[in-house]
Amino acid sequence: MTPNPPPHPGVRFPPPFVYAAGILVGWLLDRRWPWRITAHPSWWQPVAVAALIAFAFVIAASAMTLFWRARTSLIPNRPASAFVASGPYRFTRNPMYLSMTALYLGVALALNSWWPMVLLPIVLLIIQRAVIAREERYLRQRFPDEYPAYCQRVRRWL
Repeated sequence: MTPNPPPHPGVRFPPPFVYAAGILVGWLLDRRWPWRITAHPSWWQPVAVAALIAFAFVIAASAMTLFWRARTSLIPNRPASAFVASGPYRFTRNPMYLSMTALYLGVALALNSWWPMVLLPIVLLIIQRAVIAREERYLRQRFPDEYPAYCQRVRRWL
């Protein structure tokens, strides 16, 4: 731990709002200019939706459980009291954002609209720049020995 790390990462808004805004804007665009993924219902669509949503909930629940056990905050504008590197954090540095991305894709597929898919890169860019970059900067200062080593062995997304 460094002598004077910042009090928290400085994320100014709840990250799920960015994902929800992408879905909402995509839905509104689709109402005005429909852009369907499939013209007719297909057997694979509900299967893919269920798989994406199930994946999202399993990853999110696992990551949140680890944070609760470590007694550290899930909220990115609060200080981290522990460094978590087990469970899904062994494979991705951002399992919660990965789960929100999977949920986003599942909802977009359930809406049967390309608009949210087209907006996803913008959503991910905002998450990367306004959230992940701040969190990573904070974690490097808060855990100067553990976090850089962790970054070398675990990828940001997958």
